[in-house]
Amino acid sequence: MSGAPAAAEPPALQAALAGLFAPWVQALGLRVEQAGDAEVTLRLPASDQLAREGGTLCGQAMMAAADTAMVLALMRQFGEFRPCTTVQMNTSFLRPLAGQDALVRARVLRAGRSLAFGEIDIAGARDGKSVCRASVTYALL
Repeated sequence: MSGAPAAAEPPALQAALAGLFAPWVQALGLRVEQAGDAEVTLRLPASDQLAREGGTLCGQAMMAAADTAMVLALMRQFGEFRPCTTVQMNTSFLRPLAGQDALVRARVLRAGRSLAFGEIDIAGARDGKSVCRASVTYALL
């Protein structure tokens, strides 16, 4: 683990999921799996509530998990929560995901004074195959 401040360590990031995000985001059941320098990996548990017909994880849940993971990755970058808002998210869905949890890895590529840029990969927790990739831009408020 890096020398990140306590506000950006995994227990604090997990607490941030409960304290900073809307109830419907909390209902996704995201859990912090890992935290590195300017990056975070969350687990999105498989759930019938998040599945489309046929049991595949819906894109809306993936995008919400990706956006949430990037906010936590920014906490790792800055060592604390900084208010921010999504300016742009370009998402590519590569393949369906069914019957397994998803791992959502968000990484800050660059963070300046007013903008931050990042990338997110979502993969099956069991098979490791990428199912979704996103690039994002955030305004730092």
